[in-house]
Amino acid sequence: MKQNIMKKVSVFVDVQNIYYTTKSVYQRNFDYNKFWTAATQSRQVVIARAYATSRGDKKQEEFQNILRAIGFDVKLKPFIQRRDGSSKGDWDVGITIDVIEYAQKSDIVVLASGDGDFDLLIKEIKTKFKTDTEIYGVPSSTAYSLIAEATHFKPIDEKLLLG
Repeated sequence: MKQNIMKKVSVFVDVQNIYYTTKSVYQRNFDYNKFWTAATQSRQVVIARAYATSRGDKKQEEFQNILRAIGFDVKLKPFIQRRDGSSKGDWDVGITIDVIEYAQKSDIVVLASGDGDFDLLIKEIKTKFKTDTEIYGVPSSTAYSLIAEATHFKPIDEKLLLG
């Protein structure tokens, strides 16, 4: 009898990118429970991380606790408002470091982000570690270069939104 071996998956979510793109395109929020089911079904989770900024407000803390209850390790950076009105809260380098670390231990890397800066990262882990990649992003707001590098592109649409 052949044994069905579960593939190992590592999941990474660029929370700010997903929040702003789903709000902008659909005027709705991303459903992290539905995403978790889609990304991890019949797979062994190596790690699941959500990268967010923190302003320290109660609503954000409740959201972060929901992510933890689903199964995500939540990494936070302070939200920085500059004097000129611009803001900073970018996790690109942190996500990249973690993806490279866990790609070697995974059969599949799932990245929820539409940020084209990750195209080189996805290309690197496919080439270096032969790891399959799944990119979840809002189709109209996901960089073509990122879609092109992914083993599979999974559109964020009605099926992955709240309400």
